[in-house]
Amino acid sequence: MSSLLCAGAAHASKDDVIRIGVLTDFSGTYADIAGKGALTAVEMAVDDFAKDRTVLGKKIEVIYADHLNKADIAASKAREWYDTQDVDIIVDLATSSAALAVTAIAEQKNKIALVTTGGALPLTNDKCTPSTLHWVYDTYALTAGTAKTVVDSGKKNWYFITADYVLGHSLEQEAAKVVKGNGGEVKGTVRHPFPASDFSSYLMSAQASKADVIALANAGSDLANTIKQAGEFGMTTSKQTVLPLLMFISDVHSMGLKTTQGLMMTEAFYWNRDEKTRAWSKRFFQKTGKMPTSAQAGDYSGVTNYLKAIKATGSTDTATVMKYMKSTPVDDGLFKGKVREDGRFAHDMLLVEVKSPVESKEPWDYYKIKSVISADVATMPLSQSQCKLVKK
Repeated sequence: MSSLLCAGAAHASKDDVIRIGVLTDFSGTYADIAGKGALTAVEMAVDDFAKDRTVLGKKIEVIYADHLNKADIAASKAREWYDTQDVDIIVDLATSSAALAVTAIAEQKNKIALVTTGGALPLTNDKCTPSTLHWVYDTYALTAGTAKTVVDSGKKNWYFITADYVLGHSLEQEAAKVVKGNGGEVKGTVRHPFPASDFSSYLMSAQASKADVIALANAGSDLANTIKQAGEFGMTTSKQTVLPLLMFISDVHSMGLKTTQGLMMTEAFYWNRDEKTRAWSKRFFQKTGKMPTSAQAGDYSGVTNYLKAIKATGSTDTATVMKYMKSTPVDDGLFKGKVREDGRFAHDMLLVEVKSPVESKEPWDYYKIKSVISADVATMPLSQSQCKLVKK
């Protein structure tokens, strides 16, 4: 797939088409988390919503592009789509810097941005907009689950290996709050460039700190490389706990259960949770050869509920659609919850542990669900919000 490949029918007027733009990483660090699977999930949402792919008598069209995990490219493509292709909503937005760039433009253009793969808390906190939907997870949700559980188990001293970009900083910041708030201490932090391949020096510094926990505030191939190299140094079986703060099922699959067994993490979605998640995920697997990540499931869920809002209100007007989505509970078989006034979709999260090879009963059977983290615990209280949309 080329760097800025775009597909779809010839340009039509806004009156004729509701256009959904999937803007994400198709070729880099997050391609397995989002990528072609994100596009497939959106196409499935459109097909399942209406066999004739129409709503209000208008054709629903999906286009896509690769933003190469660069905020400037994402911003340029968003402007082009909103201005010249009448795109109504931009979806997925891997890489938090790209997501923040696009949500700002969406606000300027009075269009909707649906973030599923980008996870930085500012998206619905101090950088919130009236037209941003943050659907799957944020850094608060991830640390409210994993970090608190590990600190409560007695592992109080932490060392962070952090990707030097928005998401990494946000993950570290939120986890550090949990650690310090529960009587723990941050022994040190080291930051690595994005993307990176050699993590040996960072891991040696973490090992030398003698911290109880080596927390990985990175994602995608960076995370996989860190964990693999930690295993080579014998760190994943040592007294120190290697803790990924953001890991997806695609990461577990690529590394294998021998490498990842016993790792604990917080997930927004697991394909094997119940009958409804299994049924949808198996259809996704038939199309892609892979089980969906939480981000890809979120693409399906978010677009489904966006189209439902258009049908229910009889309008594509941004304010009208957003008002409906913020006032109507979501229960689509994959996610259940409510979109808050700040644009954050509040739903339960799952604290999971990766199974051993012996425990896994079938392909992609990777998780033991340790507990369900309720939406009110997994979502930052509005009383702490800096979002301009939140009434104090």
